[in-house]
Amino acid sequence: MALDSLKLSDALADVASGALQLPDFQREWKWDDERIRALIATVTLDYPLGVVMALQTNGTSLFRTRTLKGAEDAEGRVPDLLLLDGQQRLTSLFQALHRDRPVETVDARGKELRRWYYVDIAKAIGPPAERDEAIVSVPEDKILKTGFNRTRDLIDLSTVQGECAAGYFPLHFVFDTERVNAWHQEYVNADVTNWGHWGQFQMHVLNRMQSFQVPMIKLAASTTMDAVCAVFERVNTGGVPLNVFELLTATYAGNQQYVAQHGDYYKLPDVWLDIKKGLTSSYPVFGRMEAGVEDGLSSSDFLQAVALVRTWERKRQEPRAAVSCKRRDLLELPLTDFSRLAPRVAEAFEWVGAFLEQQCIVRAPDLPYRTQLVPLAAVRTILGEQTESVDADELLTQWFWCGVLGEMYGGSTESRFTRDVEQLIERLQGNTEVVPDTIAEAAFLDDRLDTLSTRNSAAYKGVYALLVKQGAVDWYFTEAPLNAARLAEYSVEVRQIFPKAWIDKNHRAYSNRANSIINKTPLSLRASKSMTGSPTGYLKTLALESGMRPEWFDDVIGTHLIDPAALHSGDFEQFYENRSKQLLDLVMSAMGKRTVFRDTKAG
Repeated sequence: MALDSLKLSDALADVASGALQLPDFQREWKWDDERIRALIATVTLDYPLGVVMALQTNGTSLFRTRTLKGAEDAEGRVPDLLLLDGQQRLTSLFQALHRDRPVETVDARGKELRRWYYVDIAKAIGPPAERDEAIVSVPEDKILKTGFNRTRDLIDLSTVQGECAAGYFPLHFVFDTERVNAWHQEYVNADVTNWGHWGQFQMHVLNRMQSFQVPMIKLAASTTMDAVCAVFERVNTGGVPLNVFELLTATYAGNQQYVAQHGDYYKLPDVWLDIKKGLTSSYPVFGRMEAGVEDGLSSSDFLQAVALVRTWERKRQEPRAAVSCKRRDLLELPLTDFSRLAPRVAEAFEWVGAFLEQQCIVRAPDLPYRTQLVPLAAVRTILGEQTESVDADELLTQWFWCGVLGEMYGGSTESRFTRDVEQLIERLQGNTEVVPDTIAEAAFLDDRLDTLSTRNSAAYKGVYALLVKQGAVDWYFTEAPLNAARLAEYSVEVRQIFPKAWIDKNHRAYSNRANSIINKTPLSLRASKSMTGSPTGYLKTLALESGMRPEWFDDVIGTHLIDPAALHSGDFEQFYENRSKQLLDLVMSAMGKRTVFRDTKAG
């Protein structure tokens, strides 16, 4: 790493020639008109601009590259340097001070503008504190409007004579000595008093701009991908973290071997888009494409699954290697391995979608943990049809529900990914002594049900799905139990059994329990419309609407693990105690292990 200083004029010339370009993971230039004016003022005062950072290429870039905005004429050149930090500043200055075209920017509200930048000579030779006001933004037609309403004046800067008469120096050729000298001659010829103004302007503004230095840190071409990514995120002033997918997109696109073989660069975003479209069209649990390709299952999730499979394969060849999907593993994922494994991992996620459907989880908002799908897809990719036996299905189902109800995927997950993949595979390949940590460590406290009140909890979503899976029948559409297909068809959501307003009025002591999952159950929107007031009253309405005999309708109520008698009598306390026990049994059955009881904890 070296720190150099180069003239701003030389840096902008490098931008124009393509010697200084951007790695394709850099986001688009986006500075607004006001910030550009302030930046130019900084340069005219020779105040520090801040250090920029670039990566040396030694003639070969690891990334696909692109020119800075406005330097498109230089496309096709292999750059000497890739700009990691300073894009907004150098692009703004390049467009305003070097390019003979209006700057494409936006106003404070985001409205697109095309502006020229001038400096008001009279104001510029005044106090430095007034320098911001000396930098003038002018419309594309170079007609500047000043004043307000009927007193508005027009300053015509469309000719050199008009510029000189107004005393506005055009900044877009400030580094072109020949043009500066020609403009100088016109300016002093226009008015003899301009000689004195020009001398001060040249001393206090032009000379400072023309000698302005840009400090640049240059990273060696040997800098690792992981380091490039870390450096970019820590020094970049844009405030938006760079994700691995963006870096891999630029890296894969810069793979010259692929370009030589296929005649075009590898378009990772297009590959991911096709995969995501296929998954969501079959299984909406993976997200809604209309909300964006990253809604639901993300590119990062997919890359992690690929990395788990790749590192598992590597460990078979190198026992000391680790199964892992950390950031570095993703950054080191070669294009050849990604293109080989991606179709297999995509097929595995299809299988995961079907697995979730069997658990009655079919909508993205109902998915307890998106992250838990990553190791599941990796295991499926590695073992294939071995996951389809009865024993395998039982193990994976138990592992899934232990993860959900034990809330095991709520924190850092990378180390759990690794353990789950290795332990599940070893168990599924016949070592019955291995118990995956997610199963062994999972626990469900018996009073946890009391506090499950919102979708923020994975266990809350889990209990909801288990109620559907175990055969709950809707209270309006009573012809068959709810299933994966009917959840969307009937607009099934978690509904309160004893309405909170009724509890507040009749059992205020239990108000804090109204939102517990114990007082909720999956029911259709249509059924919920009849559920007002006391359960004693609305059950009669629902029974009549169903056309069933009352005792038959009680059987329907029972499919939700509810004591019908407690509902009919409006006894919330009895209902709550009875349903707590039944839901705990449901959880225990899904996890394949006993819950942790309060008296056990105390002891």
